[in-house]
Amino acid sequence: MLHKPHGFDYPNRNANRPVHYIFMGTSPTVAPRQVGILVLDNDPNGASAVKQVLDSEGWRVRVVPDAKALLIELKSADWSLVVANTAAMDLDSPAFFTLREIASVPQESGGRIRALFIIPETAEKQVTGQIEASRLPYVVRPYHFHDFLEKISDLLVEIKVIDAPIRLVRREFGAIRKKKKQVGRNTMFAPRDTFSYTEEEISEYEREEAAEASKGKRKTRINLGDPYS
Repeated sequence: MLHKPHGFDYPNRNANRPVHYIFMGTSPTVAPRQVGILVLDNDPNGASAVKQVLDSEGWRVRVVPDAKALLIELKSADWSLVVANTAAMDLDSPAFFTLREIASVPQESGGRIRALFIIPETAEKQVTGQIEASRLPYVVRPYHFHDFLEKISDLLVEIKVIDAPIRLVRREFGAIRKKKKQVGRNTMFAPRDTFSYTEEEISEYEREEAAEASKGKRKTRINLGDPYS
């Protein structure tokens, strides 16, 4: 048997041959697409409130004040959703037409972005008809916080950047409502546990609704602004 002297390496006879590596038990994975939300709003207070809500979900959020900045961001970054205040955008402008076109592409055909329009209450009569004619989702400000976040999550599920919608009840009830209001009464937006519900709480809510319906009581329907949802 030959012993290799210390510090000496034999020539590698296979040095010029291609090397093939075999990886066992692994497969390439694709990193999930990050949720990016672009907010167009020229009202600083409204923009700040929307950003605070979306930031609380851990999503990447950027606020722009005008339609020109919106178009620049749409070209330069990857966004999942645009939340646009109609007060900051002319509905006959290239910005609106661009949003309408890209938000209408089905996910199966490569659609990667959705749009949600915020209509100020003072402009509801003038703007709503055009948004509805374009079959675009919207909410009217002031809106219920739960409804707004649910609508956002539904649109993100539609383009498959999150797995499941955020399930929130739209009308709180009884002692649960009082308890949760007590916790969050001194803040603009309550922490997550003040607006989320356990399965038992949701079941209780659904039982109460069913009981009311059986008695023939008329239930109030909250309009989320999208007649097609």
